[in-house]
Amino acid sequence: EKLRVSEPSNAYDFGQIMNAVNASKDKAACADLLTITDPKTLPVLLSNKLEGEILLIFIQSLEHYVAGKDPGLAYQHLFYLSKAERFKVVLALLSKNEKEEVQQLFDLLSESQCDQYSLEDLESLKKVYEL
Repeated sequence: EKLRVSEPSNAYDFGQIMNAVNASKDKAACADLLTITDPKTLPVLLSNKLEGEILLIFIQSLEHYVAGKDPGLAYQHLFYLSKAERFKVVLALLSKNEKEEVQQLFDLLSESQCDQYSLEDLESLKKVYEL
């Protein structure tokens, strides 16, 4: 059964939804959550709760459900995700395979022409993700 996702109004709500998404590994529900959440609010909603598995389910959801339909939104989420507390710590703990998943999302975004970001924007964001 697919999780129903509504727009989180605060970090606590967001955390509860993310726990449910993470427990079920429901990438479609995670994509729904990311689609209705303003990317600018991600750092606040994540608070200090960013973990490796949350970063990964975000990346997978963006890659499989969001980037094809709305590459601009996927880029915005990647951009604001990198501003979240603990981002550098979580990034440092990713395995080689997990880093490759992040790279795949960047590859997908570089193939998608979009007026919300340039290839230069993408390249500088890749550096932030240490790719």
